Amino acid sequence: MARILIALGVLLLLAGLAWPWLARLGLGRLPGDLLMQRDGFTFYFPLTTSLVVSAVVSLLLWLIHRL
Repeated sequence: MARILIALGVLLLLAGLAWPWLARLGLGRLPGDLLMQRDGFTFYFPLTTSLVVSAVVSLLLWLIHRL
């Protein structure tokens, strides 16, 4: 359990450090990401971004497992 928590912490740290670079790729502003703005209220749900990230992570895990 400790190894999993350490690995997740390292992954979160790397994602945080890479965030400015990832923002330049346009993640979070893809067609299909939901954005609703009203007076004093903003709702944002990155649907398409979530699907793309999920597909990439699944592909990477599948490739790692095949090795």
